Amino acid sequence: MINADRSKDAVRFICIIDLSACVAPDNVTKSGNIKTLIDIQNMQNSRRDFFKKASVTGIAAMTIPFSSNSENIVGLERKVEIEDKLIVPKGAGLKITGTFLDEISHDIPHQNWGEKEWDQDFAYMKAIGIDTVIMIRSGYRKFITYPSEYLIKTFNCYKPSVDLLEMYLRLADKHGLKFYFGLYDSGKYWDTGDLSWEINSNKFVIDEVWKNYGSKYKSFQGWYISGEISRKTKGAIGAFYAMGKQCKDVSGGLPTFISPWIDGKKAVEAAGSDITKANAVSVQEHEREWSEIFAGIHEVVDAVAFQDGHIDYDELDAFFSVNKKMADKYGMKCWTNAETFDRDMPIKFFPIKFDKLRLKLEAAARAGYDKGITFEFSHFMSPQSSYLQAGHLYDRYKNYFDIK
Repeated sequence: MINADRSKDAVRFICIIDLSACVAPDNVTKSGNIKTLIDIQNMQNSRRDFFKKASVTGIAAMTIPFSSNSENIVGLERKVEIEDKLIVPKGAGLKITGTFLDEISHDIPHQNWGEKEWDQDFAYMKAIGIDTVIMIRSGYRKFITYPSEYLIKTFNCYKPSVDLLEMYLRLADKHGLKFYFGLYDSGKYWDTGDLSWEINSNKFVIDEVWKNYGSKYKSFQGWYISGEISRKTKGAIGAFYAMGKQCKDVSGGLPTFISPWIDGKKAVEAAGSDITKANAVSVQEHEREWSEIFAGIHEVVDAVAFQDGHIDYDELDAFFSVNKKMADKYGMKCWTNAETFDRDMPIKFFPIKFDKLRLKLEAAARAGYDKGITFEFSHFMSPQSSYLQAGHLYDRYKNYFDIK
């Protein structure tokens, strides 16, 4: 903690633009410009004492980390002293109560956190009402989250330096959060367009993970079938059914869910600069195609969390109402995957503008959705994210939902 008096002196010192003018207290009293910046009442010491004090305070000031995440520094706490004066009703949206954990990233940077940072992040999550964390995938191609003997041997995956799966489960136990395990993504689906490739690889992963982790941690409460699709993808129904059934069989019926995207106008390649496309799916096509998929998987998939970022804000109500209607028809829970990153910019990806998130959460509430989860708290909403804007989004969210 920086001493408050020294911190003030440091601020006075670094405000002097022409430091050469500060030869001594005598010179200070003769300079009208500098006199306005420095309080000279207590400057009775010698030139040497003056420079000594200036040097110490200047260095102290320069060592203050200029980051909104430095919560132990005077004046930089997370606490918001001035409350936003909203002109919209507070708390009208669906609260976010779950988040993905994306440490095997595909198109966003790694934050290189250790257990200390993850422990703090789980605390930040719980403080705003998050009760569920979902590891988005246990591996992508050759990078994996846990030392899987099967994946290392079969796919030549790299052994991780830390067992992230074990760490997440311990932290979920500690903070009283539910943990959902995301299946392995070999990348073959993305290469071929055929989701059935993922059945065989995950057949061994599911058994291995339940034996070594799932049966040992009380926080292990469900499964995320990580294959992401948008429409009538080849092999999708068979793959979702096979993987969902095995997950439930091995774990005594723990819940499973999927998180597809809507093939809307903003469903463009992440690596490209386009932010919209012309050939977007209609509400009617979306309902017809997903009704067929739900009919084939509803016995082993308990919930669907459509990603909400691929359609425009004035389309939310139409698509959301259809999603809820289909889920209800087939006895599935209807969640929203409220993306907390912004798809409306050519630079991908940064934390979303709060009002955009608010519009999506309010539409989910109007549609009667059962749960709100997000992709993804740690990068785009956490006070300790590498993105400065994420902490501000956290503050805006807390104010909107009146979370103290």
